[in-house]
Amino acid sequence: MARHPLIILTALLLLAFALSLFVGRFPQPYWMSPTLLQENELARQLVFNLRLPRILTAVLLGMALAGAGAVMQMIFRNPLVEPGFLGVSQGAGFGAAFAIIKLGNAPLVVATSAALFAILGLALSYLLARNLRYGGWVLRLVLAGIAVSALFSSGIGLLKYVADPLKQLPEITFWLLGGLWSVTWSELIYIAPIVLPALIIIWLMRWRLNLLSLSDETAFSLGVATGRERTLLLGVSVAATAAVVAVAGIVGWIGLIVPHIARRAMGTDAQHSLPASILIGGIFALLCDDLARTLYVGEIPLGILTSLIGALFFAAMMMSHPPRSRR
Repeated sequence: MARHPLIILTALLLLAFALSLFVGRFPQPYWMSPTLLQENELARQLVFNLRLPRILTAVLLGMALAGAGAVMQMIFRNPLVEPGFLGVSQGAGFGAAFAIIKLGNAPLVVATSAALFAILGLALSYLLARNLRYGGWVLRLVLAGIAVSALFSSGIGLLKYVADPLKQLPEITFWLLGGLWSVTWSELIYIAPIVLPALIIIWLMRWRLNLLSLSDETAFSLGVATGRERTLLLGVSVAATAAVVAVAGIVGWIGLIVPHIARRAMGTDAQHSLPASILIGGIFALLCDDLARTLYVGEIPLGILTSLIGALFFAAMMMSHPPRSRR
């Protein structure tokens, strides 16, 4: 029975993808006639060289953040965990701000610096957790992630303070708000070899998440190598998050709210809720990006819309009656 909602979600994603190709502000606001592709060379260039790579990147962004969020919430047994909490997002933000100020602000340099510092954020969180002497491993990793994120946030504040207020500070601020305005085929080629294998691994191991969400003692008694499998899932989740954050900036709430929506719709069994989370994440990010580039002549940062809509969804869900747990 659970296959039918997944088929519906896949169909909705394909429909949103097709419609998004014709949504925009050319040749007039909100919609472009499909027949214009046959008549106008500029329309074809716009759709295939600008909109198509951006739409594909938006889908990968939503899928990566939502899939990583679902994995982390189950592994850490905490519904408020999201993909950037291990210092990944704040590390990427610091790397981007550093590149904008010190390395010339070239798009590829900014993306590479953001990815490297995102990985550094994860490494620092891991090393700090290994040296903490309080609580179990999961709690130590959470506390380490909070500390590392705070350190990078302080670093971002310092860089914004010393940045040129007329040139560098607006660039840093706009990047931190998140967006896909500069995405082309080169950025898509940069993230696809990282995100797609990560999503495949997450999908293949979705049935193990039910076991990994149990206590270490219970999971070990069932024959699960908890340390190795959790490390693998966390590693690919963070890698996918770092890749998309390096290109799109910090886009919040997708990894937090979408897994909640998927569990409401499909139940708590990760075999069904995880694929639903990935599909809903792709739809959510795509629709938010459509709004970001369509509502106004000046593009709205994607992170603003995902935070606004995600917070409204979250508030509505918290005020509604929780569903019965089902597997």
